[in-house]
Amino acid sequence: MKKKHLGDAPPVAINKEGFRGMSAYYLWTAEDGCPNYAMRIMEFEPGGFTSYHSHLEEHEFYFLEGEGVYVDGEGKETRVSPGDGIYCPPDEPHQVKNTGNTKMKLLCTIPILPGGNGKLPAPRPK
Repeated sequence: MKKKHLGDAPPVAINKEGFRGMSAYYLWTAEDGCPNYAMRIMEFEPGGFTSYHSHLEEHEFYFLEGEGVYVDGEGKETRVSPGDGIYCPPDEPHQVKNTGNTKMKLLCTIPILPGGNGKLPAPRPK
C-alpha cells in the first residue's frame, strides 16, 4: 500500500503547443511504481484549455470543480460541471476547456501503455 497527498505532487505547467492555462498534478505514474494505470489532477485557469488532440490511451475524466466543455471526436461540445464523468476512447480526438470564471479541476486516469509513463502519451507503434 502506498499513500500520497495531493500536496506531494507539485503542479507541472503544461506548455505544449495548443495548451493554455493548464497544470497537472501527477499523483500516480510509472515513476511511483504503478505498472498499469496513472492518476492525475488537471487544473485549468479561467479560459484555459488543452489542444484538440488524440493518443493511444483511453481517458476517464471526473470533474471536481468549475465549469467547462468537453469537445469530442466529432467536434461536439458538451457542458461539464462537478460530478460529471466523461469516457474518452483510445484515439478519439478530444479537448477540454474551462469556460467558467474560476479554476476548473478534474481527475484524469489513463492506462500506462508500453513506452508510456502516465505523464506523456505512449509512442505510436511503427
